[in-house]
Amino acid sequence: MKIKDYLNNSEITWARLVSDILSPPVVWGALAFPIAFRNAPTPTHALLWALTYILLVCILPIVYIALMVRRGQITDIHMKLRHQRFRPFIVSLICTTIAWWVLRFMGAPAVVPLLALFSLVQLAVMALITLVWQISLHAMSISGAAIALGFLFGGGAALLTLPLVILVGAARLKLKRHTPAQVIAGTILGVIIPFILLSLATF
Repeated sequence: MKIKDYLNNSEITWARLVSDILSPPVVWGALAFPIAFRNAPTPTHALLWALTYILLVCILPIVYIALMVRRGQITDIHMKLRHQRFRPFIVSLICTTIAWWVLRFMGAPAVVPLLALFSLVQLAVMALITLVWQISLHAMSISGAAIALGFLFGGGAALLTLPLVILVGAARLKLKRHTPAQVIAGTILGVIIPFILLSLATF
């Protein structure tokens, strides 16, 4: 769908806009910039690391999903049907693993490849759960971002993100893409995974 057609679509609601704007690739991509700039020796280094992460973790999987949607093999980019998520998850896992290795090879500070590892673990957990159930990756990614920001930039950054966690959860429920249990489960996992990784990390 073209941007003009998207904006003129009478079926576009606040919940759909929130789900699109705060989708996992967008959230992870936005998170890459403050994390890359945190310990970078120069802005050029930070941009290179952030864009490398975004290309591999966010853009390439989205391009694959968009192609699948275009071919009619996936209903929409949010993959509301559980069985449609398996191949995109595999592609995302491969791309994110590559990002983790590439960022380490590039000599990025430990916190930058840690972001890729954080994304990788979230995707792996979600892929395993998808085999038997469907929880909200939207809720997982935004709550995970809040915890990561809190660890790296202080409690104030996490509190600023908290309204977005609530907004995303409400949007997924409004669209009836998930049950309350699925949104809550995604939020809890989104909190636990980065909390464990960042607690154990040294950077």
